Amino acid sequence: MTVNVRTITEAEVAGWRRALDTGFLRPPFVGDEAVASFLAHADLTRTRGAFDGPRCVATFRSFAQELTVPGGAVLPADAVTNVTVSPTHRRRGLLSRMMAADLAAAKERGDVVATLIAAEYPIYGRYGFGPAAQTTQWTVDVPRTGIDPRWSGPDDGGRVDLVDGADVFKLGPELHDRVRKLRAGAVSRDERWWKLNTGLLANPGHSWTEPFYAVYRSAAGEVEGLLVYRADDRWGDAKQPQNTAAVAGLIAVTPAAERALWTYVCSVDWITTVTSGDRAPDDLLPLLLPDPRAARITTQADFLWVRLLDVVRALEARTYTVSASLVLEVGDGDGLSAGRYRLDASPDGAVCAPSSESPDVTLDVRELGALYLGDESAVRLAALGRIGEETAGAVATLEALFRTAVRPWCPDVF
Repeated sequence: MTVNVRTITEAEVAGWRRALDTGFLRPPFVGDEAVASFLAHADLTRTRGAFDGPRCVATFRSFAQELTVPGGAVLPADAVTNVTVSPTHRRRGLLSRMMAADLAAAKERGDVVATLIAAEYPIYGRYGFGPAAQTTQWTVDVPRTGIDPRWSGPDDGGRVDLVDGADVFKLGPELHDRVRKLRAGAVSRDERWWKLNTGLLANPGHSWTEPFYAVYRSAAGEVEGLLVYRADDRWGDAKQPQNTAAVAGLIAVTPAAERALWTYVCSVDWITTVTSGDRAPDDLLPLLLPDPRAARITTQADFLWVRLLDVVRALEARTYTVSASLVLEVGDGDGLSAGRYRLDASPDGAVCAPSSESPDVTLDVRELGALYLGDESAVRLAALGRIGEETAGAVATLEALFRTAVRPWCPDVF
């Protein structure tokens, strides 16, 4: 029987959600509440399924997103999520068919890039995605940090205040909009995101534990940072507290705010361990501590993957710290971004256009995606044979053009 790939109807949401839960190894029961919740936010014109007869056996969804690129510009992105193929239907090309349809629609719509968080590394390179931003998690041994446990607040005139979810829902979006313009790789958050992450909206099938929220206010009273954390209840043999504060999120527009919030959470009574959650690989956390060795890396991995759909708009949108010109030969097996492009870049701006000149470098669109936000090394990719140097010195020029002093970071799973 032919397996059909198409967008779904309202009547098929329950079956689609069942396939999604099957793929994610969650109990495959979908009630009316879950269906209603999904219909309230999902765009069914961007929700695809593969159907073997009446049963959904693969899922795929995308939604509108904004991605910050080096220099602070934001680009319209096609955010890919909810990708599964049921174990009975693997290796039949179902994901390839769903991905091809979605990316073609995204390009037609005018999206400049597509983004995703990859659960498995080997899958998405074949669709033109490259790992563009990493994540790092630290575990902090609080007694070793050297932070005075009697710390009672910042010494810069600012203050740390505890607030509740309703406060965060009001002040968080504006703060996040300021923060995300400062870091390549950051993505937009909609109203539903803030409701789900402040407990104002239930997410069927997911339990909610109220966290602690702390904000940093500058000496002028302006909110410049937000910390979200949860704590466990663990006691040692001698009835000594050995609790862990698990940071669920920390955003800040200034180093002072970041320092104050990390110092605060490492100074809470009874907390002996702090887990950082997902952070940028060059996060300030370890060096903020009197003893940086108190922060031990427990996870470091690829995180945000990027696929260029419009090379010209993408390369013109980001900034460059040096002046140079290169002709790039970009390969793309799906034909969405293939071509030869001349990039003339300088700190004052960039111009990119199709070109018939001989290429200086050749690379696949997945390598261009890996380079795009400034994290990956062109020199390293060339050493691996994944970038071809056609003009002497061109790879070094590519490296100088694309690398950024601050590494990209995406704080959000989607």
